[in-house]
Amino acid sequence: MGIEPGKSEYDGSGLRIGVVVATFNGEVTGGLLTGALMYLSDVGAEATRVVEVPGAFEIPLLAQKLATSGTVDAVIALGAVIEGDTDHYEHVAHRASEGLMRVSLDTGIPVTFGILTARNAADAVERSAMGPNNKGAEAAAAAVGAVLALRQV
Repeated sequence: MGIEPGKSEYDGSGLRIGVVVATFNGEVTGGLLTGALMYLSDVGAEATRVVEVPGAFEIPLLAQKLATSGTVDAVIALGAVIEGDTDHYEHVAHRASEGLMRVSLDTGIPVTFGILTARNAADAVERSAMGPNNKGAEAAAAAVGAVLALRQV
């Protein structure tokens, strides 16, 4: 997709966006958060709440809390699940994605999936680096785009 700061097809003026970000793998999630916040600022949307959680598994519950708060138009979920020596990676990634989809469908509030699921740390770091391929910025663009699309239905 490639999102360049200052260039967007969306006008997010007046949109209120909540962000849930995992602190585990902080080097990666910090980059995702920076990319998402820069994108929102570039399109005129406001990040009304940024909530930190320990890891990706905890993101859906806080996304649900934000989505039902009446204070946001969308929620961006940011995290990083990196494959290790056990199956833990698969379980966490699968349950987090299922949980976020459930929150979105149950609440009618867009919840975008900015949780990286990477086979190695280098890939995660690359996808969270500043630039046109920052996946946090892409999740923010999806949030803005989803809200605008919902308003047309």
